[in-house]
Amino acid sequence: MSQEEKIFERLIQSVIVGDSEEAKKAAQDAINAGIEPWKAITDGLAAGMKVVGDKYEHKEYFLPEVMVAADAMYTGLNLLLPLLKKEITGEREKVVIGVVEGDIHDIGKNIVKAMLTAAGYEVIDVGRDVPTPQFVETATGQKARVIAMSTMMTPTLLSMKDVEQELEKKGLKGEVRTIIGGGTVTDDWRAKIGSDAYGKDAVEAVDKVKILFEEIKVALELAKQKREG
Repeated sequence: MSQEEKIFERLIQSVIVGDSEEAKKAAQDAINAGIEPWKAITDGLAAGMKVVGDKYEHKEYFLPEVMVAADAMYTGLNLLLPLLKKEITGEREKVVIGVVEGDIHDIGKNIVKAMLTAAGYEVIDVGRDVPTPQFVETATGQKARVIAMSTMMTPTLLSMKDVEQELEKKGLKGEVRTIIGGGTVTDDWRAKIGSDAYGKDAVEAVDKVKILFEEIKVALELAKQKREG
């Protein structure tokens, strides 16, 4: 195993076991070894968080373990992300994330936020019990193309519908895509309110966000060709 592979394995394991101190040391060793920050994040920290997400999905890990793992991941990211920004041309794709109005349960939202950050997105966290207009205003103000909403409660499902209607009213449907998730959310509800994607867990949410950005890229290219044609 090469030195680079050993550092990647240390980063992975530090996240899996939730060892923030080791995550910090391994991230610094990656920097000292000249490993590209993006590789240290994707092949190390994010790979570890993917394992944690899988364990959570299969009920091998529960919320306390996931949150400790996320803390370790963020410790490593705090060293690597500032270097990443210097080497990337252009801005990272932005996601606005929050818990909808009327709900204060944000553990699931925080897990998704951690995994989206590890996947390389710039995540704008608007918090919990977020008023409907704030989602849309933040997305437009930050030029974010995706809004991620969650709720754990049945009565607040309607707040997700309100955000979809607000996007429609402002002519932003399609231009800004949405993904929803949480304990009471289903794909049937996504279809009913017109959301673009549903993530049944944090792992699937990250995969779906990636697909949304790919769809946006295709749509923008088609619009450009239509204007030029």
